[in-house]
Amino acid sequence: MTKVTASTVAELQGLYGPFSFPEKLLQKIWLRGDFDRDAATALDGRRVRVIAPGKWNLLGGPDFRGARLRWGDGPEITGDVELHLHATDWAAHAHARDPAYDGVVLHVVLFPPEPGQRTRGAGDREIPVLVLLPLLLHDLEEFAADEAVETLAGRATALRVPEELVALGPDELTALLHAQAAMRWRQKVHFARLRLRRLGWDAACHHAALEILGYRFNRGPMLRVAARSPLAAWKEGRVDVDHAVAAEHGAWSLQGVRPANRPRVRLRQYAGWVRAEPDWTQQLAALGARLPQASAEATTGLARRVHRIAGLRQQFGRLCGGAVGGTRLDNLVCDGFLPLLAARTEGAPEISGLWFHWYPGDLPPGLGRSLRALGVVDRRAVPMNHGLAQGLLGWLLEHDARR
Repeated sequence: MTKVTASTVAELQGLYGPFSFPEKLLQKIWLRGDFDRDAATALDGRRVRVIAPGKWNLLGGPDFRGARLRWGDGPEITGDVELHLHATDWAAHAHARDPAYDGVVLHVVLFPPEPGQRTRGAGDREIPVLVLLPLLLHDLEEFAADEAVETLAGRATALRVPEELVALGPDELTALLHAQAAMRWRQKVHFARLRLRRLGWDAACHHAALEILGYRFNRGPMLRVAARSPLAAWKEGRVDVDHAVAAEHGAWSLQGVRPANRPRVRLRQYAGWVRAEPDWTQQLAALGARLPQASAEATTGLARRVHRIAGLRQQFGRLCGGAVGGTRLDNLVCDGFLPLLAARTEGAPEISGLWFHWYPGDLPPGLGRSLRALGVVDRRAVPMNHGLAQGLLGWLLEHDARR
């Protein structure tokens, strides 16, 4: 289902049609370490230990300079790393004839090469190949979707109200945002279903919780902590938070991260959560069976009262052992708990309305201002909610993709 449209972009089939996966995103994945580094094994059978990914080179030559690697238990080596979507791109770009690539010690590719295919440098030197696709922490479509959201969030502080939306009548605008929100919900449930198939219920909940506690800048390291320290280890008190933080030394992003969101704080928070409610994943499943069906059509103020969303929020908070509250709890509910519950059982009661009318959580700056300027929310009749924010976000992402 994959074809290369250019040497640096692959087109793949996603939930709603084709989506692009650029080579630059693969480079970001390598830089952030958003893959199972403990299981990284080159095609020649040697384990690859990534001590440091190297310095990202945005000019000519190898993609990463001065990476620090170790083959199995051997000595540490320093060299360059080149990344491609396909292993054949090495030969297509004639890197073997370019002296700038003589220091490459590892060729990282997204898709597995054909059997017997090798990467060779100058003098026919064989260069080890590492395939990332089986090691990725997410589905390719989810990586692409998250990257689009992060790009939008990065410029959302200066977000202007789109003129195309200002020109719409109130009913047409509301219908458009509801349709976009419904698409975002289906996408989140789709990704949750993929996670459940890969991990099972308990591990999927565990991974989602730690990932969301790491938003926005530390998702990858948090997921690796989740994989390295399964839920059972947390229940039994066998996880040393300081050791878990040290194991990801150099991977954590602290710039722009508030003290309350620092990795050590969030991991201690999760330790307290599991200590207080060790069977929280089963409590979540039981709570999901009691959730009311909810429509997204009613106004948010009314829907929150009818479906007692404030009371449900307290129940989710107790399920977290009281360790998580505020907007981060709302993120846990909307990005983790509700999609997992919807994906858990085919034909489950419709709970998208709860997700729609839930509290907004952590929004990219500018979304709330735009919704108020468009007149679709106000403080009384239609307070800010998660669904309208996601609807506007979905429209902006689609608008960007069309440009």
